[in-house]
Amino acid sequence: MFTIEVRDPGPGQDALNAFCAQHRVADVEKRFVDQGSHSYWTFCVATLDGEDSSRPPAERKRIDYRELLNEADFAVYAELRGLRRSLAEHEGVPQFALFTNEQLAAMVTRRVTTATALGEIEGVGKARVDKYASHFLPLLRKAFTVPAGASTDAARAN
Repeated sequence: MFTIEVRDPGPGQDALNAFCAQHRVADVEKRFVDQGSHSYWTFCVATLDGEDSSRPPAERKRIDYRELLNEADFAVYAELRGLRRSLAEHEGVPQFALFTNEQLAAMVTRRVTTATALGEIEGVGKARVDKYASHFLPLLRKAFTVPAGASTDAARAN
């Protein structure tokens, strides 16, 4: 559980970011507590247990999605990251509070175009689907919907 004061978010945000950099985040639940000039955000962070989360960050291998995804898929992934960044800035929350890089990559590799498919990604619960599907699904549908009369190979090449 982390608290980030509205008037001075720096220390709380730094602690939250440091924690998340050392663990595999499964879910983040956030709540705003309105206390007038002493208002703050609380973040409850659920992590995935496992070997990777117990190792120091320097020992964990960073995933380079540019190498794992083909050029067209990486372009979609990059668009999703841009959308995530924009929404997170608008909401005043860390980007991982919306979706992790791993979840964005899963959206691309699984060719997600429905709310049901979005909810099947590990760590993406109903609350996230309800809140963010209307933002992310149009981008995904545009990327992965084959135009009528086009072959699958031709559509992927575009």
